[in-house]
Amino acid sequence: MKRSGKIALVMMGTSALTLTACEEPKIDTAIFETVEQCVAEQGLTAEQCYGEFDAAKAQHAEVSPKYNSRADCEADFGAEGCEVSPYRGSTGGSVFMPLMAGFMMGQMMGGRGYTQPLYRSGDDRKAFRTADNRSVGDKVGRTQVSERAAARPAKKLYTQRRGGFGARARATGFGGGG
Repeated sequence: MKRSGKIALVMMGTSALTLTACEEPKIDTAIFETVEQCVAEQGLTAEQCYGEFDAAKAQHAEVSPKYNSRADCEADFGAEGCEVSPYRGSTGGSVFMPLMAGFMMGQMMGGRGYTQPLYRSGDDRKAFRTADNRSVGDKVGRTQVSERAAARPAKKLYTQRRGGFGARARATGFGGGG
């Protein structure tokens, strides 16, 4: 009986080490919903903030998830959470993408992250997510995010037919983790 108790403690210790070892490295970034929030942040200039917002906005149409129908998009991003993309589907019809909910500054904060647009899924209106569906939390201002979440966003010129963000993504197995 004593021996199995020691084995259980050793196994628990091993599990804790494994979980700690798998934790992703964090990097410094800043997250804002508006340029005004950025300008109010001590140490950032209006020029920096407008430049980073413009960079994120320029990427928005390229990297955001795309949907063949407004209903599919709104299933992931909520009612009124989508807009028409400048891109057209393979049949020439409209393609829909989520509204940009904010932006993340990376390199301006001395980190290795990239400036990029952020979104909010319909099932978690508080947390920001990258175009790759990685959660970066709900804190506005200077923060730390996982190195993978702060990576350069990939272009997404394809369309999705079903859910892909938030809890729905985990339930269906579609989309990235967070």
